[in-house]
Amino acid sequence: MKLKFFKYQGTGNDFILIDARKLKFEINNIKQLCNRKLGIGADGLILIKNDEKSKFYMKYYNSDGKESTMCGNGGRCAVAFSKYLGIINNKTYFRAADGNHIAFINANNTISLKMKNVNSLKINSNYSVFLNTGSPHHIVFVKKVNKLNVYSLGKEIRFKKQYIKNGVNVNFVEIIEKNYLKIRTYERGVENETLSCGTGAVASAIAAFELGKINNNKILIHTLGGKLYVKFKKFNSIYKKIWLEGPSQFIYYGFINI
Repeated sequence: MKLKFFKYQGTGNDFILIDARKLKFEINNIKQLCNRKLGIGADGLILIKNDEKSKFYMKYYNSDGKESTMCGNGGRCAVAFSKYLGIINNKTYFRAADGNHIAFINANNTISLKMKNVNSLKINSNYSVFLNTGSPHHIVFVKKVNKLNVYSLGKEIRFKKQYIKNGVNVNFVEIIEKNYLKIRTYERGVENETLSCGTGAVASAIAAFELGKINNNKILIHTLGGKLYVKFKKFNSIYKKIWLEGPSQFIYYGFINI
């Protein structure tokens, strides 16, 4: 059976997107489809499904084939794809694993995506930070992020005892200026470094602000795959009005036998 698919990327995070609103069969070979040698190749796969309470439901799978939590870069790509499908206009709301999201397609074709509130952070004794921004993140602040072996260091943290059950994304963050961060991310489910991570960018900015390493609530995030912007407001101990902004690019579409 032939399956029509679309490829999108958001700052180097690439995804297979499928219009599943009328799909009559289950896709059981997601891991193979995401395999870069045996399939299409992607960091993850997104199904766009009908939803009674919003414009669409974004169902996200990591490249290991397992259904996962929220993906910020994937969310922006899902918005761009849904605009192409005619489901939405330039402003929309949709539902994902972590709840409802609002999104805007801006005049410069970047996409602004509202993220979930962050109600709590755990600051560890070594000043690393754990928080959940739709997906769980462990944040480590470093001096020269470009020189790190992110695969080795990230894998070591990701498989620590406290993270084995649910997994964690590991972000290594360098403070460049008071409103400018560089980050590199080891992603669970991909089990390798990716070129970008949207929920990781949000988590890194909030962690840096919480520790007083930055003093601006609109942050430029430099990833290996491009630039993202994060802004938020802190009300008492809760981070609200969190927005992730960045590009989303259509790459190609095709058909594959499944």
